[in-house]
Amino acid sequence: MTAATKLLDEMCHLTAQSLITMDTSEHFKVIKLLGEGSYGKVVLAVHRKRGTPMALKFFPRESTSLFSFLREYNLSLSFCTHPSLTRALGIAYFTQSHYIFAQQASLFGDLYDVITPEVGMEEDCCQRVVSQLCGALTHLHSLGFVHRDLKPENIFLCDSACRWVKLGDFGMVKARGTRVPEVWYSSPYCTPEAEVARGNKDSWSSVNDGGFKEDEHNKKTRVWGSVEPSTDSWALGVLTYAMLTGSHPWAETADDCRSYLKYREWFERCNGPSDELEVWAEPQSQILQDAADTSKAAPVAPQFACFTQLACSFFQSLLDPRPQLRGRPEDAMCFLGGDWMREERTVRMEKERKKSSQTGAIRCMKEMEGRGQR
Repeated sequence: MTAATKLLDEMCHLTAQSLITMDTSEHFKVIKLLGEGSYGKVVLAVHRKRGTPMALKFFPRESTSLFSFLREYNLSLSFCTHPSLTRALGIAYFTQSHYIFAQQASLFGDLYDVITPEVGMEEDCCQRVVSQLCGALTHLHSLGFVHRDLKPENIFLCDSACRWVKLGDFGMVKARGTRVPEVWYSSPYCTPEAEVARGNKDSWSSVNDGGFKEDEHNKKTRVWGSVEPSTDSWALGVLTYAMLTGSHPWAETADDCRSYLKYREWFERCNGPSDELEVWAEPQSQILQDAADTSKAAPVAPQFACFTQLACSFFQSLLDPRPQLRGRPEDAMCFLGGDWMREERTVRMEKERKKSSQTGAIRCMKEMEGRGQR
């Protein structure tokens, strides 16, 4: 356990003694709903006295432990000092039905809103986001924390061009090395090492506080794993693919998923299944040199054929099926700046984006005409 994780626990105990009750409507003017999920909801609000816009995050008390609420609040308040991490604003209170804290408001939605399905987003925009996320994750990992829930809905936009984004939602954050029940789920974001738990009955009683109940049968079959930063690296690789293409590289990381197996075959051809340490002992400069040399490239997996060799090396670093050898976010930074998409793919995607934009404009005009006629 790092000094930061110890300090976080101490802060939670101290904050619990000073948490106050307040009437939300008395102190804030609620503007609109920003999002909601299993955790609760987030609303955009303005502080009545200060006039400051902020996001209020509501956690139902009946399904949220006080400690898990205080842990997320204090983590965001005191440890999310990187500019690409969403920070709490020092306001935490409770009502009869909810625990609430205030955080920075991102007024341009989240990353999910700007990824066009089956098209994606512009490459330079994607690289800006990846650069910022690498910095945010590196900061968290340096403190001994792992985010564990990297996805488009948890990346918030401070402007429409993604020049400034913020990673948020720290409800799943755990300290590195924490032993947790391994849970496999059908998603491209689920790491391949979690497949050992596939088929186990999931019996979590509360995702928020990390508690669970299990019967005698589950005690025999439950698989335990260690929380590691490599989980975030895998999610960053899948997320980057989604940003560039508007789709996922595979439906799930399972041995019976054809698209994932194609990737594994390509990965093993490129890296070799033997002597893992020797393969990854190459200096980073040599890896980059090989990435630029297309003559060394093995036949690519079909879903990665649209990418340059540099981008393929980026993906193979983060999407290494071997968690102990998976690339770190800070290592991924060296792949930024060059071309990631092949030229013919870039031209086709640009045409599709223009077509999508024109279709949206026509739909908007028709809706306005319809309102005018009414």
